[in-house]
Amino acid sequence: MRNAICLLLPSALLLTACNAQPVQDETGNLATDQAPAPIGNETATPAPNEAAGAPDFSPPPLTAEAERGVTGARNVMLSFARAIEERAFGQAWAMLGPADKQRWSQEEFAGLFGDLSDITVAVPDGTTEGAAGSIYYTAPVAITGADREGRPIRMEGEAVLRRVNDVEGATPAQLRWHFETLTLDWTH
Repeated sequence: MRNAICLLLPSALLLTACNAQPVQDETGNLATDQAPAPIGNETATPAPNEAAGAPDFSPPPLTAEAERGVTGARNVMLSFARAIEERAFGQAWAMLGPADKQRWSQEEFAGLFGDLSDITVAVPDGTTEGAAGSIYYTAPVAITGADREGRPIRMEGEAVLRRVNDVEGATPAQLRWHFETLTLDWTH
């Protein structure tokens, strides 16, 4: 399952996506920054079908420079994808923005994927653009699996991540990449 993601990733994040090893920055140095504090209330109770004692799928720490750029946004996207593939739906839900958490309760979000087997999440590269002191990263998301009868299921959508662009007075949480919105539509 993870190999599908690995084929789509920039080389700077291959270690993170496939082996959960420390991330290297653009110069090849290992990241040494501490793990970022959560955005809002990101602690979540495991979803009903999430394995107890599941690994932590929080984005691994990056250097400050890598965190500010596309590498930081990809880091969040890949952690989200890995959490879904490994059935850590509660951790994936915890990464969502407030609007998406209101749209889907943790149980509803887990229910989107809970009956699927062989889940694969593809998160190809996206695009960035700046607007009014923020940077947005928009990337396609495709989640595939099989239902209980073995029929293929496909959900497609888009993830929009955001971070404040080093604006004076911004909080550490605002300066980190975080989900703004996620859309998913069944395409079968």
